[in-house]
Amino acid sequence: MKQCDPQDGVMDGIISDPEGCNFRLEELLCALNVTNTIALGCLTSLQIDTLHKIYADSIGDNQTFIFPHLYPGSEGQWLLLQGDSPNSLGPDYIMYFMGLGPNWNFYDYNEDIQRLADSLQPGNATVGFDLSAFHAKGGKILSYHGMADGLIPTGTLPYFYNRVYRALRPRGIDVDEFFRFFFVPGMGHCSGTFPNVNAPWYFAGAGQAPSLGPTVYGVPGFRDRVHDTMLAIMAWVEQGVAPDFMIGTKYVNERTHSEVLRQRPLCMYPKMARYDGTGDANDANSWTCKLLY
Repeated sequence: MKQCDPQDGVMDGIISDPEGCNFRLEELLCALNVTNTIALGCLTSLQIDTLHKIYADSIGDNQTFIFPHLYPGSEGQWLLLQGDSPNSLGPDYIMYFMGLGPNWNFYDYNEDIQRLADSLQPGNATVGFDLSAFHAKGGKILSYHGMADGLIPTGTLPYFYNRVYRALRPRGIDVDEFFRFFFVPGMGHCSGTFPNVNAPWYFAGAGQAPSLGPTVYGVPGFRDRVHDTMLAIMAWVEQGVAPDFMIGTKYVNERTHSEVLRQRPLCMYPKMARYDGTGDANDANSWTCKLLY
């Protein structure tokens, strides 16, 4: 956070561009030969080696891409901090969908498991990257991903989108006509933010409303297509008004949702929000969605 937060020009506890951060892990290296790194708030060289692997894509034999890495800023939600075994969704998929049985041990995971999954394609769960049939039927996809997601690496969404783009653009299909996605800086898995971050994360996305209360719907105080993702997709499908950006909201207290702490535009990929240099940084009007090139 100390290294990456200020690189967008605003010290606000939010890492706006984790992938663009010039993040040097060696700054965390202990100066002395120590064993109690927690007490000193530093890391050993071996621990930094482990972090370099976590912050790098999973690459297999012959440079085969397996899975994207976790972004800097997602650490507060890492499952590694919550126990000594992975979430059961992973091993259960291998045990039961792939037929390896209940005695399969997650420590036995290797690249052969990945190859087996690719060859079995259990339940034909994916159509790959060719969404041309969905596009031809007039379907719309409005997707988003928290940049501090510690459960599903944020890079999975741009990886998928870019390969859909590469599959359809050469065939004359404008992917933005039916598929748009938005990064949410500082948001964790699907919703929420960390106490030291307080990022604008709420836009009435799927499953978000219960965080504000059992009777909440939409975005309290902002019932329009710019702040509310349901109204945005409705306007896109029913009126042809495609969303170029959304506005995320962080309330001072989510349970009372009566006072806004900050708002910020959530830009359509590949644009990013940039502070204009003047005005209240907690006001969405002080930010503009821009391309980096």
